[in-house]
Amino acid sequence: MKFVDEAFIDIAAGDGGNGCVSFRHEKYKEFGGPNGGDGGRGGHVFAVADPNLNTLVDFRYSRRHDAKRGQHGMGSDMFGAAGDDITLKMPVGTIISDAETGEVLYELLVPGEVITIAKGGDGGFGNMRFKSAINRAPRQKTPGWPGESKSLKLELKVLADVGLLGMPNAGKSTFISAISNARPRIADYPFTTLHPNLGVVRVGPEQSFVVADLPGLIEGAAEGAGLGHLFLRHLQRTRLLLHVVDMAPFDDTVDPVAQAKAIVGELKKYDAGLFDKPRWLVLNKLDMVPGDERAARVKDFVKRLRFKGPVFEISALTREGCESLVHAIYKHVKAQQVAEQPPVDVDPRFIEPLANED
Repeated sequence: MKFVDEAFIDIAAGDGGNGCVSFRHEKYKEFGGPNGGDGGRGGHVFAVADPNLNTLVDFRYSRRHDAKRGQHGMGSDMFGAAGDDITLKMPVGTIISDAETGEVLYELLVPGEVITIAKGGDGGFGNMRFKSAINRAPRQKTPGWPGESKSLKLELKVLADVGLLGMPNAGKSTFISAISNARPRIADYPFTTLHPNLGVVRVGPEQSFVVADLPGLIEGAAEGAGLGHLFLRHLQRTRLLLHVVDMAPFDDTVDPVAQAKAIVGELKKYDAGLFDKPRWLVLNKLDMVPGDERAARVKDFVKRLRFKGPVFEISALTREGCESLVHAIYKHVKAQQVAEQPPVDVDPRFIEPLANED
């Protein structure tokens, strides 16, 4: 399936049905009063966060979505039926914004969450509504109210705890396949990954986190070079960035330090908030570095990069160092999740007194 993380749609809720003007016509009912019913409500348009979806491709080829209008009121005190609602299934992490103004209207962040994105119009009043002691034969009615119509932009930002970034062929796909059940395409040429891949890493019973593998970045990505700039938005919801570096490039003229600095520069150009996120350095492919040179090469790399954060030495191919990295990631993610939870209000009547109080 083609990965699509942006789509434009037009939606319209149903119009309300019109009210009815009618009077009772029954045998032996000499003065039949008004009995025109109200029109039915127009159908609403709902959006639901479906955890089984991971792309907006369905909305790329189906752009118009209209709910049914309500039925008109009828005589004999009969009200019109409400129009059928429609429910649009969207991936978790979808942002719904106004296509013209760009204003963010809704965000689907919780699996199964249902929101109303367009309300149907109310039904019109029949002449039953207007009868009174001084108006016993009303002939007034009102038309149904129109339903809401909107032009919307759908944008998907995947919900992941950890995001992988780095140059093409840095070993990100191999790493995510080593620590999770994700099976991205792996090959010995650049830009193998063409769309984000998500993997769930299970650390222990009821202990897990989600990793997102994005296409490789190159210098100039923030201005549109390569593929990575199309998917940088997916890193904005992560709690931690892992900067994966190839310590054994095929081309001896390539300087890993210069490549790493270029990636950091692209993050800063794209979004300052993304640049300020916690970022760890993961030095990959150390199995291809001679053992007696490894420590010196790592020390020289960190010194030239002037990196002050955590540094991990791994080999995604042989899984060397991956387990300790996974446990460190889980501790960091769990600590952030706890910090983000709102404080629990405790009733002062149930607070235990201090031991030194009488």
